[in-house]
Amino acid sequence: MASLRQRNTAKFNEKDNEPSINLKAQTGKTWGRDRDISYLTVLMSTLILTCCPLLVVYFWVVCTHYQCSIIEPIYLLQSNDFSKEAFESVILQKLPQFSWDGIKIYFTWLSFQAILYAILPAKIGYGQRTPAGYILPYKVNGLLAWFVTHTLYLAGAFYNWWDASIIHDQWGHLFIAANIYGYFLTIFSFIKAYISPSHAEDRKFSGSIIYDLLMGIEMNPRFGEYWDFKLFHNGRPGIIAWTLINLSFAAAQYNKIGYVTNSMILLNFLHAVYVLDFFYNEDWYLRTIDIAHDHFGFYLAWGDMVWLPWMYTLQSHYLVRNPIDLSIPYFLFVLGVGLSGYYIFRAVNYQKDFVRRHDGNCVIWGKPAQVIRTKFVTSDGKTHSSILLTSGFWGISRHFNYVGDLLISLAMCLTCGFNHLLPYFYIIYMIILLIHRIWRDDARCKGKYGKYWDEY
Repeated sequence: MASLRQRNTAKFNEKDNEPSINLKAQTGKTWGRDRDISYLTVLMSTLILTCCPLLVVYFWVVCTHYQCSIIEPIYLLQSNDFSKEAFESVILQKLPQFSWDGIKIYFTWLSFQAILYAILPAKIGYGQRTPAGYILPYKVNGLLAWFVTHTLYLAGAFYNWWDASIIHDQWGHLFIAANIYGYFLTIFSFIKAYISPSHAEDRKFSGSIIYDLLMGIEMNPRFGEYWDFKLFHNGRPGIIAWTLINLSFAAAQYNKIGYVTNSMILLNFLHAVYVLDFFYNEDWYLRTIDIAHDHFGFYLAWGDMVWLPWMYTLQSHYLVRNPIDLSIPYFLFVLGVGLSGYYIFRAVNYQKDFVRRHDGNCVIWGKPAQVIRTKFVTSDGKTHSSILLTSGFWGISRHFNYVGDLLISLAMCLTCGFNHLLPYFYIIYMIILLIHRIWRDDARCKGKYGKYWDEY
């Protein structure tokens, strides 16, 4: 099925052999990611590109060798005057190692997910209109892929095709393999944006190679009509892996102490609720900021392959090395926090989708929905309409759904007790991420809706 907008037919200027693209789509003065960036932004981009990989490596080292204590390696280095020998023994000799087994397992996993993405039955969902005016189709079959993957994993463990703790046991080797692919995907997507873009008019060039490498140039890079880089890499090897990792670490905990603690069970449950909700509502994800606004660079390519699987599952790593049995009252408290957060998250997003499906002609909380009817212009010069909901949860806050997100995230961290800081990295990171996302969303909507956003 073709996209609802005719595919890009950008003409080339014979003089400079560069595509002739509507400048309004490139300046960021209409809407979409801004083109004009500062030297400070370039500096911050450089820090992210260098520091985030180092942070993941450090967290892997402290989880694997120091019982998830963030400060113990620093204390050991300080007590040895930060000598070269101390740095080698405390950090360098404990780094994850390359293994061909890790390469084979990881790329078999990646290929398996690609096959499922391609062959499983799927409905066709559609994203939001892009700044260049495209409404793109997506294959939505993540829930079925999740069930097939987990059924095969459990069956393989039951029949001794592999150990249930295989992911835990190969964690360092898989880390190297994931980084290899994450960096390859980043560079490949960067080059593809120049020589074979999927939708050239939706590209954004900042003038900084560093910023473009981090945030991406293409908005929706694809192979063919449906193979979308963002949806596949975030949903399949990224989020499907989340619950597999937790199950494998639960198996490792069982192998270590002879049973699975109620804290590990609760963590697996909360993560599973979040992941299954994501795939059950995968069509909704097509209209979130990841798909509708972010371009595909290191931030999403390496982030989906490495940051998400390794940093979002720190609690399960912690509980293998620091088993905790929660009291029944505390267990119920954490469960209540998580389920309350999930209810808020789902109810808030449902209200917005419900109102949009009914074009504002519906009832919210027993009263007619209050909306602002807007118009916006895409870079092809066409005018489109939309609505902004100002009642219900969206009358309380512009991003009340993030309250639910943060409560779920907090509950996941609370399963680990209060003896170490590392399990709480996730909630700290989510607060920073969502505050930054609010700022970005406000700038994007201001550019898109103009005076209507001021009214909102």
